[in-house]
Amino acid sequence: MDILVLVGRLLFASIFLASAVGHFAQREMMSGYATSKGVPAFLVPVTGIQLGVGALMVAFGIWPDLGALLLFLFLVPTAFLMHAFWKETDPAAKSMEQIQFLKELALAGAALALFAFFARYGNELGFVLVGPVLRL
Repeated sequence: MDILVLVGRLLFASIFLASAVGHFAQREMMSGYATSKGVPAFLVPVTGIQLGVGALMVAFGIWPDLGALLLFLFLVPTAFLMHAFWKETDPAAKSMEQIQFLKELALAGAALALFAFFARYGNELGFVLVGPVLRL
């Protein structure tokens, strides 16, 4: 089971690592998009760090419970601030934002489940460098 959990962690973390890189590699574009949604541009590198650190913590098993919690705390506000589909008037834009909103919430649910999983069983998992901080 340890190898399955490791592969799952790596797959889960991959989208957040790619997004973290994008926050820096495409900072100007990301900042423009953020400000168009009413989010201050200075949060782009801050959330890029949050994504990268959280993803690496989950992937490498370094306090993976806190890593999953960092990702959860990114995803929920992002869903509501960046993908407010109910504000869109164009049907195509509304549909795309709704898909992104639901994706963010689904990933938030997975991050929350991983948080609980790591906090409960983290010390028993293989391929973990540093066990969980919290214990459920």
